[in-house]
Amino acid sequence: MKRNSYYIKPGNLNNFELVEENIEEPSSFEVQIEVKCIGLNFADVFSILGLYNAAPKNSFIPGLEYSGVVTKIGSDVKAFKIGDKIMGVAFFGAYTTVINSDYRYMVKLPDSWSFQEGASYLVQVLTAYYGLIYLGHLQKKENVLIHSAGGGVGIMANRIAKKFDCITIGTVGNKDKTEFCLKQGYDYVIVRSKNFKTDLINVLNGKNLNVIMECIGGKIFKDSFDVLAPQGRMIVYGFAEYMSKGNRLNYLKALFKYFFRPKIDIQKLNNKTISGFNLIYLFKKVELMHKLLEELKNLGLEQKPYISSQYDFLHLKEAIKKLQSGDTFGKIVINI
Repeated sequence: MKRNSYYIKPGNLNNFELVEENIEEPSSFEVQIEVKCIGLNFADVFSILGLYNAAPKNSFIPGLEYSGVVTKIGSDVKAFKIGDKIMGVAFFGAYTTVINSDYRYMVKLPDSWSFQEGASYLVQVLTAYYGLIYLGHLQKKENVLIHSAGGGVGIMANRIAKKFDCITIGTVGNKDKTEFCLKQGYDYVIVRSKNFKTDLINVLNGKNLNVIMECIGGKIFKDSFDVLAPQGRMIVYGFAEYMSKGNRLNYLKALFKYFFRPKIDIQKLNNKTISGFNLIYLFKKVELMHKLLEELKNLGLEQKPYISSQYDFLHLKEAIKKLQSGDTFGKIVINI
């Protein structure tokens, strides 16, 4: 069977190559999926630019999540049948029209969800839930700071925190995103300006900052950590300050930021905790991943993922450029 796949040699967006190729029959424990929609993530951009350690170093197919229809099943697969609509995660390889996957890395698409919504859920919700609950040990009525509040993870993190009756403070890169985030249910929204630390202290108004979902880095990381209360928990799941808006990484600028990044003196932690999150870890712990999804189902997150932009498969590079711009809300998806 033929498929079309986007390959890239990491380092430059211009290295993208659309290739028609054969795909093997699924193995006994695999399912073959006709991909209908692909979800874009910041991790995709970092892997494309060569900044994601978990990604292959040579030419590869990027992409962490997708949705589609089962077209073939391996002999040992009992959980799915041909024609099932699914949403799945991948150890990269989702930028394609057909994919073979271990059946454990997909779940059935809810009846009322579109393929676009299915390709916008798993990566975001697993990051937000594992970060807040398993690493952040979120408790009822705590005060939570969520950076990149209007992004896919930020929106999910706010919804989860609200299930715990928490006060949520979102941060955005520009004021044009403030109203959107307030409509999403945030209690407060702060623009990440040079006055960020003062603004955060003023919003807290003497209350403790208990949990931080951090994905920015640099001075914002340092200022946030400084305000974090004793016994507070910071979960680091990204480093947006390294994001390039061009076709390739500005290595000198990135190296400067890396070498002069804030350092934390462990002798001055003052009972605070910093945890680093890597989504690929969850992909390797498939039983844990399904446990999280079951807990999320029981939590009752009724709202569907928020999708801001849709592109067709042939305009994937344009979609990635849009994601790089930082001007997006929620999720960008690719339709096939």
